[in-house]
Amino acid sequence: MSDWDAEAVRARLRAKTFRYELRPPLPEAEVRAFEAEHGIRLPEEYRTFVTTVGDGPAGPEHGLMPLITPRPEADDDWAVDDEWRDDRRPGRLAAPCPIRKPRPFDDSRRFDEAEGLTLGTLMLAEQGCGTYARLILNGPLAGQVWHLEQDFGCHTPESTDFRTWYTDWLEQ
Repeated sequence: MSDWDAEAVRARLRAKTFRYELRPPLPEAEVRAFEAEHGIRLPEEYRTFVTTVGDGPAGPEHGLMPLITPRPEADDDWAVDDEWRDDRRPGRLAAPCPIRKPRPFDDSRRFDEAEGLTLGTLMLAEQGCGTYARLILNGPLAGQVWHLEQDFGCHTPESTDFRTWYTDWLEQ
């Protein structure tokens, strides 16, 4: 099911302990243009969220990152903003995602940039200390949300899809 009840989501956000707000949804034409520019089709659950509910920042971890426009508070000193910009470099989102199975944490292993672990994924949220929740955009795991710890090159599944990932957080 790809329909979202935007009012129900907003009501649940108002009921949460912290002050959570959503930016307005993105116009369909802007999302189509983003997809065309990057040669991708966003997973339906995420796509309908940003076009009918909102474009962040209310969300899991340190908040849902915006799809098209940088965070208003974006600053060169924040790693999350560098990561957001890196995702939007030509070819990155459409590149084949190399992730095929979980790779648990191993403190003897370090991230190898040549592995391209973030290729074919979209950063959804920063989890702190160089870890991110990422939406896989292509390949056999497309649509799933994975935890990527880039310093150690580990990655594990978080959710089968964006809707489950977001609503699980919403219901906490």
